[in-house]
Amino acid sequence: MTVVGNHTREPDLRTALAAVEDCLVEATRSDVPFITAAARHLARPGGRRLRPLLVLLAARFGDPRAPGVVPAAVVVELTHLATRYHDDVRHEPNATVAVLTGDFFFARASRLLAGLGPRAVRLQADAFKRLVSGQILETTGPRDGHDPVAHHLRTLAARTGALTAVSGRLGALTSGATEEIADALAVYGEHLGVARHLAAELHSPVPGTPTLSVLLSGDPTAPAMTEARQEVLRQCAAAHAALAPLPACSARTALAELCDAVARGDH
Repeated sequence: MTVVGNHTREPDLRTALAAVEDCLVEATRSDVPFITAAARHLARPGGRRLRPLLVLLAARFGDPRAPGVVPAAVVVELTHLATRYHDDVRHEPNATVAVLTGDFFFARASRLLAGLGPRAVRLQADAFKRLVSGQILETTGPRDGHDPVAHHLRTLAARTGALTAVSGRLGALTSGATEEIADALAVYGEHLGVARHLAAELHSPVPGTPTLSVLLSGDPTAPAMTEARQEVLRQCAAAHAALAPLPACSARTALAELCDAVARGDH
């Protein structure tokens, strides 16, 4: 996403993101060379690192140099990478390797979480519970008589929004920001995560995966695409609104610009 790159030019943020990358390298190292190679393949630098960025921006509402901030950013990225590996089971010839590599990421994330204290552990556990629930909802589909569109949005809020929400909350928690700020950042993160996923559906749909436009009409017709686009804008507007309680600063500006980037369809 273009705007992510724009804000990583700020020296302090660039330094923090570099520290996240260094920690990811360390976290994906194993005594078993095969595991290290498999883990590094997905954790390689150059990704968008949206979730760590949200942690680092959220931390700017407290003390961004607090010792738990970078580990929290690494935790959310490791969790994201683990879920990607588990998703790849459907496409990976050796499903066992995909599952175990994902489990390796989860183990490393759990070790880092232990150093952040019991509240951070609970927050991440709750987010992971929602994430897994969303994956199950996606797999099982809506029950008979239930609206498939509402089901899809509920699935995305859990499957995608839970981790972006906890990214904001953990950034606030580890930096010592107030509860009001943490709550606002969690709401912001959830709506941003859903909007970003819906925007990706419009621009790069995955074959065989349900998208909002298809669920609206049974086929990605122009009116359905327009309606799906409106839902992206609604989610972005809700994310923007969540920023209202936050004090004006460069971090709040960056968060707002992330919303604008998603609304424009920048990826």
